[in-house]
Amino acid sequence: MKLKQIGSNMTELDMGFAQVFFSYETSVAARLTDGSLVRTAERYSVTTTKHINKWLDGCEALTVPQERIDCLLTSTSECDADYSEVA
Repeated sequence: MKLKQIGSNMTELDMGFAQVFFSYETSVAARLTDGSLVRTAERYSVTTTKHINKWLDGCEALTVPQERIDCLLTSTSECDADYSEVA
């Protein structure tokens, strides 16, 4: 695992199988092994939204429940691999 400070209150955790992006202390987006991007459906502050958009750098990301991003930080056996879009 590698922890990288990428800006003020913006951190990226490279876990080998995924890169998880944190705004402040909250995981809010990720780049998966296949290169696809996901972002939380949870609404946080305006600043956190700006952080997410900056990290995504204009790329399309699937919107998923916060629990799907949190699950990347737990045992993969506990996670469902289906990243279905949130309406």
